Amino acid sequence: MPPALPPPDLLPPPDLLWNRWALFASALAALGVDDVYWCAADGAHHDDHGGNRCRLVLVDGGRAVLFGYDHEYSDTADATPPIDLLDGAPAWLPWPELLRWQADDQLGYVYWYDDGVWSRVPYPDDVSDGLVATARSVLDAERARLELVDVVFEWGEHGRDDPAERDDVDGAATRLLTAAEARALDAGHLSGLLGRLPADAVDLPAALAVADAAGITPDAVAPPVVPAGTAVPGRRVRALSVDGHEDLVRAAMREESERRRTEPEPRPELDALAAWVRGQAPAGDGRCTLLVAATDTSLATQRGPQPPRALTGETDWQGFRELSGLTRALRTAETHPEEGRWFFLRLTTTPEGYVVERRYDSWPGWYPSPRYGMHLGDLRTELDRRAPRYRPSWAPLLDPEVAWQDVPGDAG
Repeated sequence: MPPALPPPDLLPPPDLLWNRWALFASALAALGVDDVYWCAADGAHHDDHGGNRCRLVLVDGGRAVLFGYDHEYSDTADATPPIDLLDGAPAWLPWPELLRWQADDQLGYVYWYDDGVWSRVPYPDDVSDGLVATARSVLDAERARLELVDVVFEWGEHGRDDPAERDDVDGAATRLLTAAEARALDAGHLSGLLGRLPADAVDLPAALAVADAAGITPDAVAPPVVPAGTAVPGRRVRALSVDGHEDLVRAAMREESERRRTEPEPRPELDALAAWVRGQAPAGDGRCTLLVAATDTSLATQRGPQPPRALTGETDWQGFRELSGLTRALRTAETHPEEGRWFFLRLTTTPEGYVVERRYDSWPGWYPSPRYGMHLGDLRTELDRRAPRYRPSWAPLLDPEVAWQDVPGDAG
């Protein structure tokens, strides 16, 4: 289950978020890690290098913006219908950066702070936007403390881990966090937490330099603040989500007719696949039906009548790997330089032989149509290899621009 979302009115103020962020950047800098949490002129950054990231930007006039994306929990980024997270957002936001994230489908949330209040565009509270998944350690004091404890036991080379040491580290982390939140961090606070690690693994001057630049030491200048942005004259937003775009193409494929093609010549790859399918007959009588959908980079099957035994279990990956190799070998062998490759295959075996059907242009009625991974980019690649006269009528729908539309500048 995705983490619960805090209401905007329960988010901590930006200066508290910044202080915690800068503390994590400082503590990790002491260990030579400068690309997970860091603070720069364009804001405070977090990147777990697993597809999840967020940023806090302090803006002139006591304002701020917090935005990010989590590849598992930012359901807002691919919702159907699309959610425009910048609809009516204020003009002072850092629009160029936000629009870059949005254009890459990697904008999961945008919260802006003005006049003491956090706001965002409306969407249901039970729609996960990825905020907690990416920024939880700065949102909550207890999570912040645990993040500091992890610096010692997970990031550092600490040779002792027992209850007494855990208690001691907890206390040091609490004191360090309190000092950072008050922008009173010094070498003693950092040493209290990190001094238990091997001396040659800790660079306290580097940590202090980061803390000072971020503005959380007693003599530091204020944290970096960016100038207010300006309203954009117009921008591109999604008219269709990725799923919605795929549904549009899938519907057009179901209406398409097959173009006349050269019948593929009999090949040993087809005999090998048929032999495998026949051997997988559920009743052991050679009667079996295989339904396959494939592109260069994806392959999926659906259960038809008398499906192969190897595909009826939930964990028989060996059977699927065998089928994948045989199917891809056949698809490659049957490639025509102008007519292209088939997308769907139905192979029905009997004790005496087999019948094979292929679809190059259309989504056949005998293949169910759940979403399974026939990505639009894969389809474009396949069709680009065909001669123009063998490209189906739905080919123009693959253009990414179909899913986007222009809207006038609406920043308030």
